[in-house]
Amino acid sequence: MIGTLRAVVLDAPDARRLAAFYTALGGWTELYAEDDWIAMETGDGWRVAVQLSPGHVPPRWPDPAYPQQAHLDLRVPDLDAGEALAIELGAQLLRKNENWYTLADPAGHPFDLCLFPAKQETTLMGVMLDCPDAKELSTFYAELLGKPVTYEADGMAMIGEDGAQPVLFQQISEYRPPRWPDPAHPQQFHLDVTVGDVDAAEAAVLKLGATSLSASGENWRVYADPAGKPFCLCWD
Repeated sequence: MIGTLRAVVLDAPDARRLAAFYTALGGWTELYAEDDWIAMETGDGWRVAVQLSPGHVPPRWPDPAYPQQAHLDLRVPDLDAGEALAIELGAQLLRKNENWYTLADPAGHPFDLCLFPAKQETTLMGVMLDCPDAKELSTFYAELLGKPVTYEADGMAMIGEDGAQPVLFQQISEYRPPRWPDPAHPQQFHLDVTVGDVDAAEAAVLKLGATSLSASGENWRVYADPAGKPFCLCWD
C-alpha cells in the first residue's frame, strides 16, 4: 500500500448545485465548503468532493466522442422511487433495465441506481473507472491503495471488499483518455490519495506506471495513472 483513498472528486461548472444534488439524493453530509470545493461524507465510509471547473465539458454517454471517465454506483431499495427523486433534483434518465437505471447528474456525469432491497437507505456501492485494460488498471490501484483484487472477469475487475469502498474497472474498446488540463479532453473525476511521505510515494507510483503531470499545491501533487486518468497524492 502506498496510500489510502481520501476522496472521489467530481468536476462541475456549479459546485454548490452538484453538492446539493448528491446530499439530497444520497442523504450525504456536507463536511466543509470553500468557494471552489465542497466535501461530503456518505455515511457508509466514503468521502466525495465536488470541485469547481468553469471549463467543464460533460460526457454525453454513450457517445464515444464525449466519453465518461468514471461513474458512481448507488444502491437504492426501489428503482422507480430513486429515479423519481433524482429527476426531481435535476437528473436526466439515460437508460433502464430490471436491475439498474442509468442517469446523468446536473453536471452531466452518468451514475447508476442499482436495485438493493436489503437496505432501505441509499448507499454508495463504488466508483467505476473506464479504462482500456481492466486488469492493468486494477493491478495499479490495488498496489496504490492496498486493496486486494476481489473480482476479475472478461473486461471487468474490482479491488476492495463490497462495503469497504471498492473501486471497479470496466474495459472500453473505444477508450479515450483525459489529457488534463486540456478542457477538450476533460478528466471529469479524479481520486485523492493520502500518503505519509510524498517523495517516497511519488517514486513508488512512477515505478508502477504513473506519470507526473508536473502540477502541485501546498499539500498535493498531480499524476496520471496508466490509463491517463489524473489522481492526486495528498498529505496533511
